[in-house]
Amino acid sequence: MSDRLISTRDPERIEYGYSDALLQGLAPDGGLYVPGAYPTVDEESLRAMSGLDYVDLFTRIKSLYVDDIPSETQAQLASAAYSKEKFPVPDGNIVPLTQVDRNFFIQNLSLGPTAAFKDMALQPLGQDMNHALSEREQSLMLLGATSGDTGSAAEAAIKGLGRAGLVMLSPENGMSDFQSAQMSELTGGNILNLSVRGNFDACQALVKAIKSDAEFADLGAVNSINWGRIASQIPYYFSGYLHAVDGLIGRPVDFVVPTGNFGNILAGYIAREMGLPIRRLIVATNENSVLNNLIQDGKYQKTPAQITTSPSMDISEASNYERLLFDIFEGDALKVRDYMQMFKNTGTVRFEDFDLPYYTLREMGFDSGVSHAATRLESIRWVHAKRGIVIDPHTADAVTVASRKADEDVPIVCMSTALPVKFESTIESALGFVPEREDPRFIGIEEREQGGFVVVDDDIDEVKEKIRSFRSDSL
Repeated sequence: MSDRLISTRDPERIEYGYSDALLQGLAPDGGLYVPGAYPTVDEESLRAMSGLDYVDLFTRIKSLYVDDIPSETQAQLASAAYSKEKFPVPDGNIVPLTQVDRNFFIQNLSLGPTAAFKDMALQPLGQDMNHALSEREQSLMLLGATSGDTGSAAEAAIKGLGRAGLVMLSPENGMSDFQSAQMSELTGGNILNLSVRGNFDACQALVKAIKSDAEFADLGAVNSINWGRIASQIPYYFSGYLHAVDGLIGRPVDFVVPTGNFGNILAGYIAREMGLPIRRLIVATNENSVLNNLIQDGKYQKTPAQITTSPSMDISEASNYERLLFDIFEGDALKVRDYMQMFKNTGTVRFEDFDLPYYTLREMGFDSGVSHAATRLESIRWVHAKRGIVIDPHTADAVTVASRKADEDVPIVCMSTALPVKFESTIESALGFVPEREDPRFIGIEEREQGGFVVVDDDIDEVKEKIRSFRSDSL
């Protein structure tokens, strides 16, 4: 059944329900949850979706992957996740498509409470978790690490939920004032922010080490390894496609996705496997070009991450790639284990090591390109000159790559993954001014009274004690 889940590393293919996978995060064997099979959507079904509002479309697609929450309840959870309070858009279209040029579109995924596309997945994740925990009369403490955007988006999703709490680790230095203010404003109640005297890698290492301790093995995950996030991203590809083709169902469309962890574009791949007529899935990277090298040369190599002006993609390891790898190896979990173990041991693995051609991903309809600091600025200027709108640097990476890959006969959709308010210094470098903040949620956020962070050393014992105390007090 397509609505049952299995682990990428389990040759026995033991099946799990959606809520089990949601609350566990990682599978017991360390693998990632994936559907046992993808459901299919035909052209007639696509036509029937054309007139739906986003919550209805979302529920229709996502319900194909949820086996243990009634459809009526799923619709209620989706309505709560995408409420007008959280997504205050005038026409109800929370993932609007803007035409920039002939057959050249930008899909805005960042109209939620923290101005980042991660709200699209984390808001329903929080609602689903709280529901599953209520059904089981359980509580769950979540642990995560962030360099900025994931922290605020996860906290906005979990804040105030009665059954879940969240401890988020972030580096003491490195986040923008806006990002720090967002997270600090959410501190308190069931949210604890720990500011680590170290960099983001130190935060991630602490999370992994703590999760490997039997005492904390039950802590849940909110980052993109959680299948609930991927399942909630698939629907917006259907929405983007339907608006781009404007009734010409069956017409192919290209999508360009700025990504570092491979989660966003993986959702597009799954949408295509379901039958959505996507011709190419194009990865846009910044100077951290691990995914570009993988797609073009078949070599997956971990390299030190560079700091760039599109920081959410400053990643050297793509957490969700393993899910695609499972399909590449036709469900052979032992090969997935061997591939990932080779990468862990050596930092480099090639398709040729497993008797596959280096162009395997290009044969599967993937393509890629690299954007740099200067081209980001150029793309911000180009879109502003064309349409008078301002895009953020990650969206600019997508626009840069799309401009090189565009085919004038096929619509191309660039995913916009953050609002420019989060990266005002880069916008000023490109345009010579900072756009006035119009959304009251973000006006003066840096000057508001903040709840603050708890500063800790890069010390596992100190962090464990903070988690113990917080769990005892808040759940």
